[in-house]
Amino acid sequence: MNWRDAVIYQVYLRSFHDADGDGVGDLDGFRAKLDYLVELGVDGIWLNPCYPSPGADHGYDVADYTDVDARYGGLPAFDRLLAAAHERGLAVLMDLVPNHCSAEHAWFKEALAGRGRDRFIFREGRGEEPPNNWRSIFGGPAWTRVDDEWYLHSFDSSQPDFNWRNPAVGAYFDDVLRFWFERGVDGFRIDVAHMLFKHADLPDWPHYPEDNPYAANQPEVHEVIRRWRKIADSYGRTLVGEIWVPTVSDLSLYLRPDELPGAFYFDLLVCPWDAGRFRASIDRGLTEIGTAITWTLANHDVHRTVSRFGLISREGGPDTRPRGVVDVALGVRRARAALLLLLALPGSVYLYQGEEAGLPEVLDLPDAARQDPTWLRSGTADYGRDGCRVPLPWTASGPSFGFSTSSATWLPQPSWFADFAIEDQMARDGSTWRLHRDALRLRSRIDGELEWLETGRADVLAFRRGDTVCVTVFGQEPFPSSEYGTPLLASADAPKGVVAGGSSAWLRSA
Repeated sequence: MNWRDAVIYQVYLRSFHDADGDGVGDLDGFRAKLDYLVELGVDGIWLNPCYPSPGADHGYDVADYTDVDARYGGLPAFDRLLAAAHERGLAVLMDLVPNHCSAEHAWFKEALAGRGRDRFIFREGRGEEPPNNWRSIFGGPAWTRVDDEWYLHSFDSSQPDFNWRNPAVGAYFDDVLRFWFERGVDGFRIDVAHMLFKHADLPDWPHYPEDNPYAANQPEVHEVIRRWRKIADSYGRTLVGEIWVPTVSDLSLYLRPDELPGAFYFDLLVCPWDAGRFRASIDRGLTEIGTAITWTLANHDVHRTVSRFGLISREGGPDTRPRGVVDVALGVRRARAALLLLLALPGSVYLYQGEEAGLPEVLDLPDAARQDPTWLRSGTADYGRDGCRVPLPWTASGPSFGFSTSSATWLPQPSWFADFAIEDQMARDGSTWRLHRDALRLRSRIDGELEWLETGRADVLAFRRGDTVCVTVFGQEPFPSSEYGTPLLASADAPKGVVAGGSSAWLRSA
């Protein structure tokens, strides 16, 4: 597989499909839907963590890095999935979580008993206060006291950070990579790859709410990335990093020839629906990252694309999870247009499950149903990430819209999910699902460097790659497109020779 232009489908396993009727998605349920992904037309899958975990952060609190949680079917179910995916030509990437583990991990249990604390970041406090003023990304303090010391957790208190200045930690994760590569896994998405090292002196950071530069992006992390790249290359496997850093130039440093083959470019994900902002973001990415760029508009940590682009009145929240009033129809229209723009760009693309159905964010989950630790640690100021993780609606009817034989799903599904049932969309011309399928089938014909075209309008972007032109109209007025070629695919209906307002079209130039 050419990873540089692959399309990978992200699977949040708990919410994809449930085979055993317990209301939680599992590996056998996912395996039963592999032909669905073949029909959709993706090249591979990225599995969110399925390791043994107490579930405080639904898998991102890992208790054992070389096993699979029995609730998902254990290693036998994983091996069945891997074999079935490979039979269908689908690559399989796992999720590596190297910054922190679960408080139930054997190492941390030993640390609590007074042994091996140097594998984590334990420090004495300042009297009754923690060692420094750092804040958790999920909200609240980043330190929890145990006896006469405090341990650092960049996320929830159930997720202690590893001490990457201890060589034993690096050796452990080298072995984890080899374990899964030997088993046949095709690569890893590396969770918060930039956060492995903290500033050696752990100084206070006085400028909150600005991101704390002492807690991430330290120079030592690059040596780890280089070592992992050598391991991956020795097996012919790949790595892609989740890296949130201040600038695109910072991100490009992780993509040097001997470091990561790919890393997510999140700049486009936080762009508002604005032609100028989109073009500037695309130019920055292609100029500073080039062919290693990895595009995405959605994942398990952010509000769904439909709801971000359909936001008409903002009432707070971070850029990735804004709160406010959403016009769903407007959001669906813009998300469809954004899809064609995204898939026409050079580079690889990651699609999050449910986006192919145009699912909106579930913003109205009952407070009692919310499970994301961000919800409570932020004092309910941040809705958290549960709304994009609600189990998928496969059918318009049934106890859980085809997700399970149980009606008691791990997160409740709203009644309006029936309007977005995947199997209905698969059978309906013009559906968002059909748009994804058709675009993925045509994408392989798009090749060459990106060349911007003059449109004469500030709200319209047009670019050519080879003999294919992509036109996106961000405003409401239609745009005449005959001069660019004959239509191939459009995100919204329009008269011949026109791209409708709030839509995208692909055209084949002469």
